[in-house]
Amino acid sequence: MSTAVNTHQVRVGFIGAGNWAEYNHMPVLAARPDVELVGIAAPTAASRERVQKRFGMPFATPDFRELLARPIDAVVISSPHGFHYEQAKAALDAGLHVLVEKPMTLRADEAWELVALAEQKKRTLVIPTGWHYNRMVVAAKEQMDRGAVGEIEYVLCHMGSALRALYMGQPWPYGMENIPDPKKYYSDPKVSGGGQGYSQLSHSIALVLWLTGLRAVEVFAYMHNAGAPVEMYDAVVAKFDNGAIGTLSGAGTQPPHDPKHELDLRVFGKEGELRLDLYRELLQVHRNDGGVFQLEVKPGDGDYACDGPLNRFIDLILGRTTENWSPGEIGARAIELIETAYRSASSNRPERTRGSL
Repeated sequence: MSTAVNTHQVRVGFIGAGNWAEYNHMPVLAARPDVELVGIAAPTAASRERVQKRFGMPFATPDFRELLARPIDAVVISSPHGFHYEQAKAALDAGLHVLVEKPMTLRADEAWELVALAEQKKRTLVIPTGWHYNRMVVAAKEQMDRGAVGEIEYVLCHMGSALRALYMGQPWPYGMENIPDPKKYYSDPKVSGGGQGYSQLSHSIALVLWLTGLRAVEVFAYMHNAGAPVEMYDAVVAKFDNGAIGTLSGAGTQPPHDPKHELDLRVFGKEGELRLDLYRELLQVHRNDGGVFQLEVKPGDGDYACDGPLNRFIDLILGRTTENWSPGEIGARAIELIETAYRSASSNRPERTRGSL
């Protein structure tokens, strides 16, 4: 392991060779001349051999600690949710920069520990929340940072996904290849932590918290499995640190022929309202003083892509930017809220958040 980053090329290792890593993360980084793909750590020989052949990685191992001991600068962690904390902590302890998939961890105290460790080690920590690099969302963030709606009083956000089959332990309905066995991943709460909350609301809740700067202090939630081993539906009410409240919902049962995510967000403040709908591709601000902002969009502007966080990760490591739009702190705030929602759904009462810097 080396902590000195070559100014021309970042040496990257991968922990996890599942669907999203091979479909998105590896191709994005392989296309950059300033990145060297050094190796892969994955439990199955077939996955390791496939990735090595496709991307020309010289090193492969079933043991992620062997990868961390190699001469690398950074690691991309896209293993099942329940392994993120152990692997990210080991990577940071080894002095590496870390990009760790959503959900960052399954527990808030673990997430905040990673944030503190990255700060202590002076290493970059990125959570690949792809929405944060979408031009519509960036424009919404600019409006919020300008105070377009004034002091925030209420937030509404819904996210829908076509994941019923995975939550039921059935084959993946889309065209991507190499999805991990769902019976060992998405539909097993011991590995995934849960269903729609950890898998998908980790996207939308991180987005809400990044746009608004809010942090949850109390949460009440209902969850419904609809016959699956993990929950498909989430209905969450949150109280935030500035006194605002919000409703955050999720449904994993969109029909599979319409895989575009539903993501609809409203922010209400003392001075106006922001409306962001990525499914219908709409961004508007309506102010109480009569002012109106509407972003001009074209078809496809609301589509989800996740190249932004990967490219920003490398640029941050190389010192080409200091702007991290998907930092560990936002990932930790999201897990803080989501973990508390699961506790509330179990206890059937409001729960206070716990775990912080």
